[in-house]
Amino acid sequence: MRVIVLDNEPVQALARPDHEKHRVVMAHLAGVVSRRRRGAAVAVVVPTAVRVEAGWDRSNPRAAAVNRFRVLDAVLDRQAADTAAGILVRVGVSVADAHLGAVARASTADDVVVLTSDPGDVARAAAPRRVTAIRI
Repeated sequence: MRVIVLDNEPVQALARPDHEKHRVVMAHLAGVVSRRRRGAAVAVVVPTAVRVEAGWDRSNPRAAAVNRFRVLDAVLDRQAADTAAGILVRVGVSVADAHLGAVARASTADDVVVLTSDPGDVARAAAPRRVTAIRI
């Protein structure tokens, strides 16, 4: 199983067709659709703290286009919050990056891929979990 985790800038790019990186993120999601059609297990998730940071309100009518994608919320529940708080204190990343790191660490997927504008922060937040951080 592969999990693709979206960071702040990819979410913003996905939500705004005029964003300079919109096509890049769309290409990654097209790859997900293609893999699913071939029977591969692929999930796309966004940590809810990242969604807040990016301003993605699923209930807003302007979010209708981005809501069409099968992007699952990774909620900041008690366990994720405890892990993220530890990451924040030890690593010194943002709350959203700490939540992203907690999501990566908790994932049972064989392969965790993160679309991000800052692979360094992602790698530090996810450690010791190995992730593939793709700079967009």
